Parts: sequence; C-alpha cells; structure tokens
Amino acid sequence: MPNHQPPKAVILDVDGTLVDSTDAHTRSWLDMLAEGGRQASYEQVRRMIGTGADQMLPVLIGISADSEAGREMIARRLEIFKARYLLHVVAFPGTRALALRMREDAVTLVVASSASDDILGRLLEIAQIRDLVDETASSDDAQRSKPEPDIVRAALARSGQPADRALMIGDTPYDIEAASRAGVGTIAFRCGGGWSEQDLAGALAIFDDPLDLLLNYDESPLVGRGEWEPVGEAR
Repeated sequence: MPNHQPPKAVILDVDGTLVDSTDAHTRSWLDMLAEGGRQASYEQVRRMIGTGADQMLPVLIGISADSEAGREMIARRLEIFKARYLLHVVAFPGTRALALRMREDAVTLVVASSASDDILGRLLEIAQIRDLVDETASSDDAQRSKPEPDIVRAALARSGQPADRALMIGDTPYDIEAASRAGVGTIAFRCGGGWSEQDLAGALAIFDDPLDLLLNYDESPLVGRGEWEPVGEAR
C-alpha cells in the first residue's frame, strides 16, 4: 500500500547497511567451520549473512543453533570475528550524516540487527550513530532471525509507531522479507554487496549506500512524496 506520509520511525539494519562488515562476517564463519574440519564456500556463507546463526547452522552443516555443539560454534565464531576482523570494519560514507538528517526530521531511529547485543554495540560505535539511536533490537530480543519478522516486530514495538508510519533500511532480501511480514516498507542499499536489484525487488526504493540516500533524501520515501510501491523488477 502506498503511504504518502513521511515515516515517524525508521528501523535500521546495521551489517552491510551502515557498516562494511559482510566480508568480515563471512570470513569469521569460514574460519570457525575450518577449525572443525567443515567446508563451505565463500559465496554460500556470504549469501546467508543478514540472517542469524539459527538460520545458518542448519543450512551449512545440519546442526541446530540450540544444540550444545551449535552454541559452542556460535561462541567461537564470535570470538574469531572480534579477534580477527572487527578492527577492520568501517562505516559506509554518509552514515552519521544520514542519521542526523533523519533526527532533524524528528524520526525515531531503532536498530534491528541479527547481531548479538555485545557485537551490535561495537558496530554502532563504528557507524558513529550510537548516540543517535533511540532503541535497539538484536538477536537477544527475537526467537528467530531474519527473514522471520521477529526482530523487526520487536524494533517496531520499541519505536512506539504503527507499521504504516515506519520504514526499514536494509541491504538484503532478508531485510525486505522480514519487514514486509511485519507490515513495514523497506528502502534497500546495494552496498552490502552481492545482491542484484532483482534480489532486492520488493523494496520501495534502492540506493547505493547511506550517502546516496542522503543526497537524494528529498526524492525518497523518507519524505513521503510520490506513490511509493514495492519495486517489481527493481529500478
């Protein structure tokens, strides 16, 4: 349904959307799997980044994230990410400036990420928006990760706004699906890498990165202009 009103809340994904971390997460998963003598391709793992361990472990190696082995692997993967890769993660251009612009428009900013609370806090510091975010919802707040709608619904509840007065900004089909199932429209970014515009179909609009959206802010769904409908074949 088109919505001509500007959003009162924006739900933000972080990995691949605000910070350039997709490769770092992918390599930490591959390192963890290799330690146990397990194999997966870079592309297979990378295309699952944006979901959570509850989605990834059963697909990659047939292990439940709730099992003892699964919990140990999740913990080890996080150790590897923090020790080897987190230091190299940087924010995408325009991230803080975009958040500031939205705050100037009195938009409530809520993060919805599949990351755990401890990792999420560090990523928000890297993105330089921790002081601008009103609320967060992480994997600790949802039973199931994206593309299930749990995290988006938790973020929406914390925003205090109905779904039709919120938008999500993300970089994967999982963000778009999770938001759609929660009744929220999505602006998609290409900067996460590896997703075609057809993959991102269903978003209301597609931009390169935070800076691209900032430069085109007045012509975006953030100001509620135009009859914004989900992109079919993507523009």
